[in-house]
Amino acid sequence: MAINDQSSVRAQYSTAENLTKRMSIHEKYSVNPQGFGNWIVSQYRIEEGMSVLELGCGTGDMWAGRDVLIARCARLILSDFSEGMLAKARETLREQQKIEFQRIDIQDIPYPDDSFDVVIANMMLYHVPDIPKGLGEVRRVLKNTGTFYAATYGENGMMAYLSSLFSAYGIRNESNHQFTLQNGNAQLSRFFADVRRSDYEDALAVADTEDIADYIGSLTGMATLRKLPRDVIVSVLNEHKKDGILYIPKEYGLFIAK
Repeated sequence: MAINDQSSVRAQYSTAENLTKRMSIHEKYSVNPQGFGNWIVSQYRIEEGMSVLELGCGTGDMWAGRDVLIARCARLILSDFSEGMLAKARETLREQQKIEFQRIDIQDIPYPDDSFDVVIANMMLYHVPDIPKGLGEVRRVLKNTGTFYAATYGENGMMAYLSSLFSAYGIRNESNHQFTLQNGNAQLSRFFADVRRSDYEDALAVADTEDIADYIGSLTGMATLRKLPRDVIVSVLNEHKKDGILYIPKEYGLFIAK
C-alpha cells in the first residue's frame, strides 16, 4: 500500500479519535509552552476583509477562541477531506456563524482562479497522492498577492527517534516523507517565487510512557512498531528515561509561500 494511499488516509481520519489522542500528547508533555498551534497562528498575516481557505482543517481547534482573527475575514472556509473531521470542526466552532464548512480535496478545489488572499494547509500535504497537482490547485485559487501557509514535520523528529529506540527489534522509520521540512521548499518553489521556512523549537518531556504507547497505537504508519507487544514498548521506553523523564525530540515548522 502506498504511504499516501487515500483509503488509508480516509481510515486514519474518518473520526477525530486518533488525531485527538496524538494532539493530547503534545498538549501534556511539550516543553515549549506556546504550543505549536498558537505559534502557527502567530505567523498568519490576515488583514481586514481577506478571504481565507483552510484545507485539512481537522478538528477545527486551531480556530477556537480566535474571534478577533475570524472577525477580520470577509470569508473563512474551513475544509477537510474527511466528513468525520468536518463534523468535529462544526461541533468545535458551533458558535461561529461566520465560518463556512466544506468537504474539499486539495487536488480539485471547487473555486475560481484568484479567489483567496490566504490559503492554509497544515500537517496534511504529505497525505496528498499527487502533491504537484494539489499545489497547482492552491496556486490557481490564490490571488497573485496572496500567501500560502503549510506546516509540516521534519525527518529527524519523533518518529526517527522512536524508531531508533527499537532498532534491536528490526524497527525502521516508516514515517511519510512525501512533504517535509527538508524537501518542502523544493516542491513549493515550483509554484511560488518566494518560499520561506520557519522552525518551531520544541520537544516532549514524558513522565508516563504508557501515554507514548497509546500514541504509537494511534498511528496507522509505523506498522512494525505497533505490532510489538505493549509491555515491550513500555519497557524499552522506560529504559531510556533520564531522572524519570523520557525526552523525545520534535521537528516541526511552517512554510510561508508567496
